[in-house]
Amino acid sequence: MRAAGQARGAKARYGRTATDATMPVRAAEPRDAAACAAILNAWIDATDWMPRVHTSEDVEAYYAETAFPNRRVWVAGDPVAGFMVIDRGEGQITALYVATPGKGLGRAFVDLAKSLHDRLELRTFVANARARRFYEREGFVVVRRTAGDNEEGLPDLLYRWEGAQ
Repeated sequence: MRAAGQARGAKARYGRTATDATMPVRAAEPRDAAACAAILNAWIDATDWMPRVHTSEDVEAYYAETAFPNRRVWVAGDPVAGFMVIDRGEGQITALYVATPGKGLGRAFVDLAKSLHDRLELRTFVANARARRFYEREGFVVVRRTAGDNEEGLPDLLYRWEGAQ
C-alpha cells in the first residue's frame, strides 16, 4: 500500500465524528489495524479519482500483517479517528489519513514525525490537491514527480522535509 495524504473525498463525507488537535496521539496496537484500514478504505471509496486496486479485505490484511508488524504506526482517538505509518528508521511516511480533515489532527501527526526524524519523505498523488497544500504548509517541498510509477498508475509527487541542520 502506498499512499500518504489527508483523507478527504469528493464523493461524500464518511463516517467518523469530528476530531481536533487536542486528541492524544498514541502508538498503535494490533487491535487498531482494522480501524486504520477502515479509514483508508472509506477514503478510497469517497475519492472519485482514486482507483480501488485492492479489496477492502486485502487492505485490512495488509495493515494487520505487514504495516503494523513492520512499521511504526500511530493513531489518535477512540474510536480511531486518524493514523500515520512511518517506515522504521527511514523517515518515510507511508500513510497519513484522518477521518475528518481540517481539524488539526494531520498536523499533530506531522509534528510527531518531525520530532522523531531530522528528515522526512512522503508521496502523495498529484490529484490530491488538499494533501499537497497541507504538506507544503508544513514545510515539505517537492523533490520528484512521477507519471504514475505506482500500483494505482496515478501521477504522484515525492515530498521532503528537512529540519534544522
